[in-house]
Amino acid sequence: MINLKKLAYIAVTLFILYYIFIVNIFLTLSLIAALYVAFRLYKMYIRHKLNKLSGSKDLFRASALGHFIALVAKVAKSDGRVSELEAQLITMMFDDISKIFIEKEKTKTILKEIFDEEKQSIDDTKQVAHSLNRLLGSSRLKRIQFIGFLIQLAFVDDGLSSDEDKVLRIIATELNITANAYDVMLHKFENMTKRQPQAMNPNEAYEVLDVNKNDDFNTIKKAYRNLVREYHPDIMVSQEKDAAYIEEATAKMQEINQAYQIIKELRK
Repeated sequence: MINLKKLAYIAVTLFILYYIFIVNIFLTLSLIAALYVAFRLYKMYIRHKLNKLSGSKDLFRASALGHFIALVAKVAKSDGRVSELEAQLITMMFDDISKIFIEKEKTKTILKEIFDEEKQSIDDTKQVAHSLNRLLGSSRLKRIQFIGFLIQLAFVDDGLSSDEDKVLRIIATELNITANAYDVMLHKFENMTKRQPQAMNPNEAYEVLDVNKNDDFNTIKKAYRNLVREYHPDIMVSQEKDAAYIEEATAKMQEINQAYQIIKELRK
């Protein structure tokens, strides 16, 4: 009897182990495969849906992405001008966005047209932000990413102006981001700016841009633009990363811009 009980225990144990390590693994792998296929199908659906936007400017403008471009234009022009670095970042943002579309050049043209039209006036900022909030549904992460990118755009050249701050606060309010949450984000960027060397000397500036003192200004400008392209925050990539990604990119961009401005002044 004892041997039979032992055999029964062994048989039950082997069955349990078989179920755990064989059947469960099969089920787990099947579930993983099903989730992967579902994810790929979802990505294909999103890509197909996005590519339909490049069919017309009006269709693109009515989308969440079109509304975001409109707000980028409002923030960039809120202080009266679009700076050289802001213009470069916006151009690169258009490149980043258009990469996910089949008709890349057509999409880029639409983005530029929306930006040029929307920068003509900031009076409708509240309405545009309110409409974007409705299009974003319940996604708080998207709201945080969008406002973070807009703050970065305002900070990246000469810091945040009062006009830029005013427009950003209107957008944050309409995106259901509290004043306290906005201030926390703002302080992160401000603290990051304070960590940057305030008195970079010319030698350090040349080193940051990886150029020589004897290089002509066209060479220096090309190096500057290449670094901006390399380190600029990608709005599409940022959707897969945490908030630190944009903050770190902004810090690097400010260092590059500071070095460029110092050398530009020396070459006058």
